[in-house]
Amino acid sequence: QVQLVESGGGLVQAGGSLRLSCAASGSIFSIYTMGWYRQAPGKQRELVAGITSDGRTNSADSVKGRFTISRDNARNTVYLQMNSLKPEDTAVYYCNAATFSKGYRYDYWGQGTQVTVSS
Repeated sequence: QVQLVESGGGLVQAGGSLRLSCAASGSIFSIYTMGWYRQAPGKQRELVAGITSDGRTNSADSVKGRFTISRDNARNTVYLQMNSLKPEDTAVYYCNAATFSKGYRYDYWGQGTQVTVSS
């Protein structure tokens, strides 16, 4: 199993930047696919960006060109650099670690960090 702790959220004006960090412990970090999800009030949780154990990334269309996910396996940490933030990016952001075994996916979640973008 893996434990995840997010940090870096806060209040920022539109057009500003934030960097979220997610520190992992308890298991072999490098084997996990990592992702950032977000959930705004009244909406479903959605994938923002993901990065595989070998560094392949994907991101939601709504954040392409603005958000960048990266990982540092030596520090057991995944990052989400968020630039050109918009009010619609306001949400609780959750770190996710996923591993796959025998056809099953196992998910682990952090506690979430609030990002608020003011207009």
